[in-house]
Amino acid sequence: MKKFLGVVPILAALCLPSTTAQAVYEAKSDTGTGFFDYVENRRREIRANQLTDEQKKLVADIEEATERLPHEQKEGDAVPAVFEGDDLVYYSGSGEFVATGKVDIIQLEGYRFQSDAATGNVKDQVVRVDDKAHVLQLAEGAPRVTLDGYKTVYNYGTKTGTMGEASGKAGEYYLTGKRFEFYPDHIVVYDGTQTKCGAKSPDYHLSAERMEIWPEQVMRMYKVKYWIKNKVVGTKDYEERKMNDDSRNYFPRVGYDKDHGVYVRDNFKIPLRDHWNFLIGAYVESKKGVRSNAEILYGNRELGGCVRYGYYDDSDARWIQKEPSLDIWYEKHIGGLPLTYRFEGEIGHWRQNAVSSTHEEYEAKLYHDPISLGKRVYLFLSTGYKITKDDAKNVPNGQTTIRGFNYDILFGTEVNDRLAAYAGFSYEKVNAQNSVFDFDLDNYSKKIQAGVSYKLTDHDRFVIGTKWNSDNNRLEDVDYYWYHDLHCSQAIIRWRDKRKKLEVHWEFTPW
Repeated sequence: MKKFLGVVPILAALCLPSTTAQAVYEAKSDTGTGFFDYVENRRREIRANQLTDEQKKLVADIEEATERLPHEQKEGDAVPAVFEGDDLVYYSGSGEFVATGKVDIIQLEGYRFQSDAATGNVKDQVVRVDDKAHVLQLAEGAPRVTLDGYKTVYNYGTKTGTMGEASGKAGEYYLTGKRFEFYPDHIVVYDGTQTKCGAKSPDYHLSAERMEIWPEQVMRMYKVKYWIKNKVVGTKDYEERKMNDDSRNYFPRVGYDKDHGVYVRDNFKIPLRDHWNFLIGAYVESKKGVRSNAEILYGNRELGGCVRYGYYDDSDARWIQKEPSLDIWYEKHIGGLPLTYRFEGEIGHWRQNAVSSTHEEYEAKLYHDPISLGKRVYLFLSTGYKITKDDAKNVPNGQTTIRGFNYDILFGTEVNDRLAAYAGFSYEKVNAQNSVFDFDLDNYSKKIQAGVSYKLTDHDRFVIGTKWNSDNNRLEDVDYYWYHDLHCSQAIIRWRDKRKKLEVHWEFTPW
């Protein structure tokens, strides 16, 4: 027999997607295939924000129960809940209840408890499950949580409780833990693990003595170990991660190219204080050994700044050494307009091979939000004005100042779920011919880029990217890519046909 003990209204915010995630998918390309990054990230974000079937059912059940409210809830009233079970005994005097057989308890701010047997007290708003319990959290302003664990005690009035030996998911992270503690504003996990690899035996994960999951989508971890399969590859006292920030993975990236041989690359972030971080980039290759860089990064809303020191490479595997360099930027979206402006200035000592210079760059940039021209057809526009100055003492024409406008126009389309294509034109005044350095520059100013992506299977995608030199009417690059998903990692093979170069990249995928 099923009985109801009361309900509370659903919050509309339960159905809203989480905050837009940063781009996680980034091809190593200079032929414009970044549009396919945009497509893949948008698809990944849609998948990540979709409600699961059981989350949809919870929303529907809350809406149905809301209609049965006997009276409107007043501020300060105890939060009611819905109890269902094949056999439900309720003692009205004490408020105690015993439920057995497909027990389903909904606390209508966005929580569900399911088990084969549960006890508790309606007046104290406590639920106890000694055996296995399934818990679903879909509350406003908190990560979506799904857990299966044992020995659960939860007070749905105070939103506090505990659960032992549990596993499940929080946001996009798969979690395990010896003990979970629930508080009104956060969740604590002891002796826990987390990963975005959904396999039964994850290819990678990290463990921590304590994890804290906060409503602002922040995960704080203490005494952290990084694992690849069953091997520890790194440790850290503290790690903080925005749950919707997928811009970089924790784990190293491995690859090969003709110029540098086999390489291993990794990045480390050390929080210093509010808005300040210390970043370390490490790169080891078989042909030239170790290269690294370090950065002190400041970021607070629209304003950011960074002091950089060390080696940096571009998509053509050309390196620059900054000894050091100061970069400051300000970026802001313009009110209700579909426009974003950015001001940036960099000054420092640059070195590339035998060339060294005091290098300055100043740029004002204006971006238009992606423009939809129809069903899955997009237009991207940006323009800017840039000044580049160099003062190199050891090369002819080392003192240069280049100033001028630049602009980018790109059309992209998702023909269907498998096929996508783009074409675009760009102009930049500064290039490798008129600049002291060739870092991150082409030898020409005007270029046309075009490409196509086709998803052959759920695990294999093929891309062709091309670049045309409009200054000299010459095809400069034709690059072929094969993206192959390997469980929870991805291999990217690029053949640069015009340069006769093979590149192989492998990294863990964060989705």
